[in-house]
Amino acid sequence: MLIAANKAVSIDYTLTNDAGEVIDSSAGGAPLVYLHGAGNIIVGLEKALLGKQAGDELKVAVEPEDAYGEYSAELVATLNRSMFEGVDELEVGMQFHASGPDGSMQIVTIRELDGDDVIVDGNHPLAGQRLNFQVKVVAVRDASEEELAHGHIHGEGGHHH
Repeated sequence: MLIAANKAVSIDYTLTNDAGEVIDSSAGGAPLVYLHGAGNIIVGLEKALLGKQAGDELKVAVEPEDAYGEYSAELVATLNRSMFEGVDELEVGMQFHASGPDGSMQIVTIRELDGDDVIVDGNHPLAGQRLNFQVKVVAVRDASEEELAHGHIHGEGGHHH
């Protein structure tokens, strides 16, 4: 069975940056299971997997525009510490939900603390980076009606309700 829209796909993968550092991997764990065509994985990897089948192995370099986008300086802001009411100890690397410029919710990460100034970054941590995947297709099957209705895969390696 070939990978196409509405197929449940299981992959083993290792993700590295251009320096060869491992960012993420399924090694030692269950394969990643996703619903092809539902936006569950980055578009560049999904495009590369289209038409592949169980047993296929591939290397894929995904440019930022097909991954997490280019880095945007507009998503970096300096906020006053008072904006974090109820948080006793702020630390670099902490993440918070915030309203984005268009009113949608986004995750911001504290990048720097300078007195009462808190510099936050709304970019995805991998924005602006080429992502290199080593992928092996483990299995391909038809997604169930429930999985199609929910837009993601259930069970082992997938989403749990």
